Amino acid sequence: MRRFLPLLMLALTVIASPARALDCQRLSYLGTPYTVCEVDPASDDLRLFHSDSRGLLGSYGRIDQMLANEGRVLSFAMNGGMYHPDRAPVGLYIEDGVEQTRLLTGASDGNFGLLPNGVFCIRDGRADVLETLRFADERPICRYATQSGPMLVIDGQLHPRFIPDGTSRFLRNGVGTSADGRRVVFAISDARVNFHDFGLLFRDHLKLPNALFLDGKVSRIYIPAQGRADIGFPVGPMIGVTVPLGE
Repeated sequence: MRRFLPLLMLALTVIASPARALDCQRLSYLGTPYTVCEVDPASDDLRLFHSDSRGLLGSYGRIDQMLANEGRVLSFAMNGGMYHPDRAPVGLYIEDGVEQTRLLTGASDGNFGLLPNGVFCIRDGRADVLETLRFADERPICRYATQSGPMLVIDGQLHPRFIPDGTSRFLRNGVGTSADGRRVVFAISDARVNFHDFGLLFRDHLKLPNALFLDGKVSRIYIPAQGRADIGFPVGPMIGVTVPLGE
């Protein structure tokens, strides 16, 4: 019996350990540190969150309070797109199959209007970053979707307005997807970075043909398994992965 104790203890340790619903790592690229998390949309419960019957969610804690009714909890979260002063989404926003705000296709002020911009669309078994006009033409059925801008990478090409020595440098976060929609990679810079280098991270290092800027300045990430919970004032749309409570 004694010889089986180490195996038994190992099995109990595995059972008691938190489940890892995604792979997160720290890396450095072109001198900038990043935190990068890869999600499998075919197996991970990837969603968008904005509000519930009590109003704006806006924080990891409020999302976890809402998820408690399902017996679930966040294993990852990131702010998921731009918003107005009242925290309403800018551009298209779909949650649980319901379109809450419409798609915007014209130019506008700020980063959102730096065309081309795009849409992050979560479907059954896959997720895709699509340039806005392509999205308007194809009209995929999204369970969740958020529009933001600018696009960082469009079919393997950097956004045409990006310049290598751009002086606009902020903390930034974004999402990239593979051509088949099976790889979804979220990244946040842990130091200030310009759009050009942030786009190169997705295209040249992560090898993703399409990537979308989600936001800057307010960028934050939540990875409880790593003890990371960036703080700040409430935000608008948020993207998260949930797991059963206790895993």
